[in-house]
Amino acid sequence: MPTPSAAEHFDALYEFDREPVTEDRLVGPGYFAGSLAGEHVAATEFVIGVMFVNWGASVRDMFVGLAIGNALAVLTWTLLCAPVAVRTRLTLYWYLRSIGGPWLTVVYNLLNAVLFCILAGCMITVSASAVRIPFGIAPQVHWYPDDIRFVLVVLAVGAVVVGLAMAGFKKLAAFASVCAPWMFLMFIAGAIVALPGLAQQAGLAGVSSVSDFFTIAERVVWTGRTPDGSAPMGFWKIAAFAWICNLAMHGGLSDMALFRYARRSSYGLLTGVGMFLGHYLAWICAGMMGAGAALLLQQALATLDSGAVAFATIGWSGIIAVIVAGWTTSNPTLYRAGLALQAITPNWSRTRVTLLAGVATTAIACFPFVFTRLLDFVGLYGLLLAPAGAIVLAEHWMFPRLGLTQYWAHHQGKALNWPALVAWVGSIAVGLGLERAGVLHLFFLFVPVYLLTIVSYIALASVAGARVPAPAGTSGIPGIERRGMAPAPVSVRRNSPVGTIAGAVAAAALMACLWLPLRMLALDATTAAAGLPAMQAALLLATVVYLVAGTTFYLSRYE
Repeated sequence: MPTPSAAEHFDALYEFDREPVTEDRLVGPGYFAGSLAGEHVAATEFVIGVMFVNWGASVRDMFVGLAIGNALAVLTWTLLCAPVAVRTRLTLYWYLRSIGGPWLTVVYNLLNAVLFCILAGCMITVSASAVRIPFGIAPQVHWYPDDIRFVLVVLAVGAVVVGLAMAGFKKLAAFASVCAPWMFLMFIAGAIVALPGLAQQAGLAGVSSVSDFFTIAERVVWTGRTPDGSAPMGFWKIAAFAWICNLAMHGGLSDMALFRYARRSSYGLLTGVGMFLGHYLAWICAGMMGAGAALLLQQALATLDSGAVAFATIGWSGIIAVIVAGWTTSNPTLYRAGLALQAITPNWSRTRVTLLAGVATTAIACFPFVFTRLLDFVGLYGLLLAPAGAIVLAEHWMFPRLGLTQYWAHHQGKALNWPALVAWVGSIAVGLGLERAGVLHLFFLFVPVYLLTIVSYIALASVAGARVPAPAGTSGIPGIERRGMAPAPVSVRRNSPVGTIAGAVAAAALMACLWLPLRMLALDATTAAAGLPAMQAALLLATVVYLVAGTTFYLSRYE
């Protein structure tokens, strides 16, 4: 069958991704630790952390359930995603094409594009929740906007994000890297600032021990009760959510694009940096910030958005944190959506397609459903894309052991591997049917859907032609074009006096961002509340100094 023209054009966009990464391109563990740490601190962490409080999580649910779920996510990356990536050195896109044919790849990328647009829209909405504060716009906590001014703010924020995604400035990527350690500290600072007031609400004089902390957490933060008296989320749902939060990346193998540069598959363990700092720590801190903000503002937590929570606890530094976390995540997400949409726009440039994706994304962002339906969307997002990973794993690991022919669809000239598509769609239909019937919650569908995809694909492929031996003389992964990648760029390190001074100033400012809120722990609730404006002002100064000095240091050290 002929290759569809859209797929042919899509191939041209990936001219450097159709061959394995060469040895000179591999990078060490430090790169992965830093990249994963920054990637998993997103604007949605503010939303998710607060949502756990509203959903009636208990202390045990948060500290033990999240630990189990995040550990399972790390193991999924390490045992499923990283080994395939290291062995093939290919992106999921190109490896899936070798297995499923060009049409299945088009379907995958169209689905990816739609979900990426929605995800990027969520990030823009969260950023807008911070930008709205100087204009006196009320928090938007329904699925629809109830103030036209909020829509105008979203349009302005969306225009900036889309413009940056179209331009693809390298300096912005550098700035995002600089922001990562500061973002962690902003979550910690917000939680610490909230503690004196929460201690008073819990009936304690202050926080002098770990035991005091857990007493506060149990009495006034994660109480195990929902505000409206409905059933709480529960231990296993929270653990399952932490596992599936990045399901498309680990179980769905999307992060093959990242781990194909790893020297060994054990680098998958480095995702623990992102999971236990960016998710575990950030969600816990965000929950405490939310409870503290509700106390400071004397409002129900369900009526507050991310901007209100951050501003109430750490002031303008919180506003900057929410905005930065939003656009540093929405920019690459929107960029990926633009690339994926090019599969159906063969005559359009990436810039033009990114603009189209950006318009759709900004329209989505005007509806702040992110504050009410984010957890459900995250679960559905992973569930829809995970079967692609199951199909790849079945053909990569199981076909040789079962006597089936790897890449059989390619060898037989099929533009569409219909058993793969049927297994994908059928398993999702069964899973959603179980969820609709009340048999399984959305967060628990991953394992049965994944296993059903593998079993059904193996069975259907066996009937459709996978038992036919490969043509004589064929070996390895088909469709690989050894064009030769450009030599790896050399990172030029410079030791300029300006860079040295800027680095020292940035380090000092970063320590100040932690020291300033820590001073609040020694105060009682009344004194802490009185001193909060001064602390917030000092924290803002330290934040500005760090961002300027850190960016200067980064740019002066690397070309």
